[in-house]
Amino acid sequence: MVKEEQSSCMKVGVMLDDGIKGGSSIWELDSGTLNPRSLPLFFLKKLKKALKEQYVGKEEQEDNKMLVPNNDFIDGPQPLEVAKEAVSKVNAQAVDDPPSGRFTWTVENFSRLNTKKLYSDIFFVGGYKWRILIFPKGNNVDCLSMYLDVANSETLPHGWNKYARFRLAACNQMHNKYTIRKDTEHRFNAHESDWGFTSFLPLGELYDPSRGFLVNDTFVVEADVDVSKVGDVWSHDSKKETGYVGLKNQGATGYMNSLLQTLYHIPYFRKCLDLVFNSKQFRGIICVRVCISSSIPNLRGRFVEHEILTNLGKHGVDEPGHNHGVFTEPFVVGWIGFLCVLVHSDGVHGEHYYAYIRPTLSDQWFKFDDEQVTEENVKRALEGQYGGEEELLQTNPGFNSTPFKFTKYSNAYLLVYIRESDKEKIICNVDEKVIAEHLRIRLKKEQEEKEQKRKEKEKARLYTVIKVARNEDLAEQIGRDIYFDLVDHEKVRSFQIQNQTPFNVFKEEFAKESGIPVQNQRFWLWAHRQNHTYRPNRPLTHQEEAQSVGQLREASNKANNAELKLFLEVELGPHLQPVAPPEKTKEDILLFFKLYDPYKEELRYIGRMFVKVDGKPMEILARINKMAGFDPDEEIELYEAGLEIKFEPNVMCEHIDKTITFRTSELEDGDIICLQKFSEVVNEQCRYPDVPSFLEYVHNRQSEAKARDAEVKTHKLNGEE
Repeated sequence: MVKEEQSSCMKVGVMLDDGIKGGSSIWELDSGTLNPRSLPLFFLKKLKKALKEQYVGKEEQEDNKMLVPNNDFIDGPQPLEVAKEAVSKVNAQAVDDPPSGRFTWTVENFSRLNTKKLYSDIFFVGGYKWRILIFPKGNNVDCLSMYLDVANSETLPHGWNKYARFRLAACNQMHNKYTIRKDTEHRFNAHESDWGFTSFLPLGELYDPSRGFLVNDTFVVEADVDVSKVGDVWSHDSKKETGYVGLKNQGATGYMNSLLQTLYHIPYFRKCLDLVFNSKQFRGIICVRVCISSSIPNLRGRFVEHEILTNLGKHGVDEPGHNHGVFTEPFVVGWIGFLCVLVHSDGVHGEHYYAYIRPTLSDQWFKFDDEQVTEENVKRALEGQYGGEEELLQTNPGFNSTPFKFTKYSNAYLLVYIRESDKEKIICNVDEKVIAEHLRIRLKKEQEEKEQKRKEKEKARLYTVIKVARNEDLAEQIGRDIYFDLVDHEKVRSFQIQNQTPFNVFKEEFAKESGIPVQNQRFWLWAHRQNHTYRPNRPLTHQEEAQSVGQLREASNKANNAELKLFLEVELGPHLQPVAPPEKTKEDILLFFKLYDPYKEELRYIGRMFVKVDGKPMEILARINKMAGFDPDEEIELYEAGLEIKFEPNVMCEHIDKTITFRTSELEDGDIICLQKFSEVVNEQCRYPDVPSFLEYVHNRQSEAKARDAEVKTHKLNGEE
């Protein structure tokens, strides 16, 4: 039976985000029983599973009203004649790079712009380079489209992440009160480096001279950017800075993450939870006079007994007459205030949940926002969560010191507070004995892995692991383990070299081992591309080869690990002996070739070749046929193939027009071309008659295998057989 002892209960009140008191949930904890009157058992099971793992990582899904410009548009600055027409000025750019600022962009000859999109000059706020992006004729809509863009996103460290609040304005030059302003907030990252409004202002209003947006064919745009309240995930170490870690957002799990953090910081709840799931007397709950009744198996797979709850009110909790009343005020006599404020933020940018918590009821508050944990002051935690507007003063008292306002989208959603008399019981110590054995084993393993990584990191300060991929590696791996890329670097020859060793000395040692003279070696650096493919990018220069191994690794390795990955180009002479590589100019690009056989359903590597960037595939067909072992006049089909990774892996396999230049086809150093006989493409006897269908089949097969492996790993982590 449920104990009715009021003094041993912790009670939680729920405050809806519109400020109206709603039907409160009551969670009762005492030393003998956990009675979650409004906490379903399925949630308890998910809670236990989720508490086993802690992640770092991903932001909530965003609202579709906020669209990033189409990816097929060309990035970077616009043609020179357009850039000359755009005149920009910074109104509030402080020399010391302020955390907030205002930028004004004046675009002349606006109606005569003949470009699809246009960037402003760069301005600096909060340590980042920003710029405004507009689509004068709309981004596939009949409206002006306007976005805020991180100007140097491609050169930022891998995994960079920046949160900012900003307001964009189309200034009305006749009547300022008719200026169109729209504000939002966004966490900028490599996948979403620009954010804003696709339908900002109807084109009919924009180009109507009587409306005041265009005066003397001049258009004025204004951007207010504030990054003062937030930090960067990639540069912020929550554990180091606060002693706490966050939970990775698994996709729309912000509320669950916030609730889990809240419950985790109630020590008594953790003790009771462990008691519930490790007790052989754990029983389920059946509710009567409700529309749903179910039998729930426990974690060991056996069905559990049930406890009958009667006298349920309309909200599914005991009636107030049974001494489990609903609170009508957040502060009452005998209570010591808030342990947690769980916040709901909702605006045009999408919705999000996070929690302000003061562990152990100390004076220091912390903000738990998915994977990021930061220190916060009490004013922001308690007084800043009621909507309205926040006024920010300009940090630079220069040309324009007018304060600008941002709409606050956050509201207190759930409040947790504890009775004064229960403080010592609820905020108790949770020692190691309370933690389940399988969790202790896992935590010990994680500590061992952490120590191993620490040792590897320490070792990385002294040594660099050089991984050299050769033509032989590509021939051995492609078609067996590798289909979309060129090589698995974990399976190539590696060398551990001291960081201070000159790279030229390494080349001499490599020559002794491989038999390839130093003058016949040409090493290429690998690089991650914007679509996340990994390809040989360019050969090392003589100046780079004169550097130390450590210097070369640091300059070329954005991942900041102890590895230097290289591709070795070796040219063979008439007698298959290494010869000096040909001189490479800017007009030469190195392409890799794979051959597909639909009868054998086989893909294999056949070689590489330098071509002129302004040459055409039809001009080298005889050379390709010779490489493939075909007759010189064999008709073949060419495809640019790979696995493009943006939000998720997708097969990229585009037909190559043999009559246009490689430059027009946007081929560059390190690209992969798959080929097959033209006669095989139309063969209906084959399951996968062409390269695209075969690669799609391989991708599906690999995805299924990864899903199975992930499921097996999950079962092992959960201690399941």
